[in-house]
Amino acid sequence: MKEEEKYTLKDILELILYVGVVLLLCFLIITYVGQRTRVMGSSMEATLSDGDNLIVDKISYRFHDPERFDIIVFPYQYEEDTYYIKRIIGLPGETVWINANGDIYINGALLQEDYGLDRMSYAGLAAVPLKLGEDEYFVLGDNRNNSTDSRFDVVGPVRGEDIVGRAWVRIYPFNKIGVIVHQ
Repeated sequence: MKEEEKYTLKDILELILYVGVVLLLCFLIITYVGQRTRVMGSSMEATLSDGDNLIVDKISYRFHDPERFDIIVFPYQYEEDTYYIKRIIGLPGETVWINANGDIYINGALLQEDYGLDRMSYAGLAAVPLKLGEDEYFVLGDNRNNSTDSRFDVVGPVRGEDIVGRAWVRIYPFNKIGVIVHQ
């Protein structure tokens, strides 16, 4: 009987160790590699929709800088546990200007992009040329006339250190599962 008790105790300790390792791995993945997030609102229509569930890649920006047209997640500075998801338009050191027609200029050159659903009706902070700092990104929602983004004081340019990660994969709804195309 004592022999069986040893094996039982050994089995229990192995199970506890196994569960501990699995929990540690889950914690490390969620903290450093990726996390699930849910899109709330229509500011990224038609690319992302209200209710879409995404996996955010939190590791790739440790190896390279964010790029123009990447869709990123960053915290909203005035509300805890609230995150925004927007598309990078302007990169560090660039000057962004949005003219009265809603055209976007980067360093004086017209930006060739077609992510916005409608012509922008509000240029906000970029109504005059806006020079980005060395760690600042100018972001816009794809649904430009229904997006609170870098044009507004409450968001402004996003600091690179505040970027949580890049939208990587849509996991729900099931009929839209797949990698999110950035460019």
